[in-house]
Amino acid sequence: MIEEFEIISPLNHVEIIARGRGIRELPELQREFGGGNWRKLKGEAMVKLRNGKLYRAELHWYEGHGVGKRKIKIKRLLD
Repeated sequence: MIEEFEIISPLNHVEIIARGRGIRELPELQREFGGGNWRKLKGEAMVKLRNGKLYRAELHWYEGHGVGKRKIKIKRLLD
């Protein structure tokens, strides 16, 4: 998995892929960041990797009401 990257464009094609108890990591999210209405989302954006290369990537992250985006990761590179 790619750990270090920077998102350099707005997120596009954002979709909810799980919410509430449908999220396997829900207890961990609540323990680490607090309660809230948690959703797992996916979308696409341009990212810059640590080596300086730019790619269009599919990103997955969790978003909690009042908490914001957490645990953003690259699921796959699209280019």
